Amino acid sequence: MNTPYNLDQFIRDLPKAELHVHIEGTLEPELLCALARRNRLTLRYATVEELRQAYHFHDLQSFLDIYYEGVQVLLHEQDFFDLTWAYLERAAQQHVRHAEIFFDPQAHTDRGVPFDTVINGIRRALEEAVPRFGISSRLIMCFLRHLSADAAMQTLEASLRFKDWIVAVGLDSSELNHPPEKFVKVFERARAEGYLTVAHAGEEGPPNYIWQALNLLNVSRIDHGVRCIEDPALVQRLVRERIPLTVCPLSNVKLCVFKSLEDHNLKKLLDLGLCVTVNSDDPAYFGGYITENLLASQKALGLTRHDIYTLTKNAFEVSFLRPDEKQCLIAELDRFMTGEAVRHSPLEGAR
Repeated sequence: MNTPYNLDQFIRDLPKAELHVHIEGTLEPELLCALARRNRLTLRYATVEELRQAYHFHDLQSFLDIYYEGVQVLLHEQDFFDLTWAYLERAAQQHVRHAEIFFDPQAHTDRGVPFDTVINGIRRALEEAVPRFGISSRLIMCFLRHLSADAAMQTLEASLRFKDWIVAVGLDSSELNHPPEKFVKVFERARAEGYLTVAHAGEEGPPNYIWQALNLLNVSRIDHGVRCIEDPALVQRLVRERIPLTVCPLSNVKLCVFKSLEDHNLKKLLDLGLCVTVNSDDPAYFGGYITENLLASQKALGLTRHDIYTLTKNAFEVSFLRPDEKQCLIAELDRFMTGEAVRHSPLEGAR
């Protein structure tokens, strides 16, 4: 019998891939305060708890305001290493086998922190996580869409020395009034340099932003994309071309895209045949990493074991890993499913 406890344990133990997590968004209040002390910076919050209480938002912009304030404590290569390592430790505890991590260089270079400092710290942690935790990774550099296309192009130029470390470029930050079409030339140049492309679209912005990301930026994946459901023709295209959506349920509720998790359209998207994955976005701010997102979504939306398996397999399949690497992880997932089925078979309880 599949009790709620067993389903919870199934989700906790499942091997996972995460395709939508902003490394700056994993900055927990405890680490933020520790880095502030180490770098001799004064915060406007007296305690960790006071800072945590400030993590209440009414929309994307109110979140971004405190998000950009938080990154001020990241100054040195060791800070970026510690930030990334803290995420990887949590990911390992949640059986994440592969992570595709966003980073926002402009949030740091605009403060005078060199690009090299940012990427060297992050990269060193990702490399050390392979033997330590068995977590593979890919790095995705995002452009801040509230800044100019010229600024994005300068960031792209700065990244070229590290092309071997960066698999793709993306587009994040304030979505409203900053459509994908603003960055067409930047993404054309990025593709010419060999980068894959992704973009945040259809979170707060309209379905038209998803169309622009597909038609103008030629993205491989849509990050968020939950508003696609408002446009049946768009849904048909996403299904037909199996374009992935990297959905972040707890984030969507925290930022008031949906009133509650029970109102979220994750299950509808899945039932429509869309290639949906579940991710954590900015987990330090939104109350949960990938396991918490899956657990909460299952309870709120009545997701089945098969739904959870599909979401997880989708993530492995549409990752930026090589085909052989994907097959290894999917094989591990399937072995887990076989073993899990045996553990919870009706005959087991009769022995």
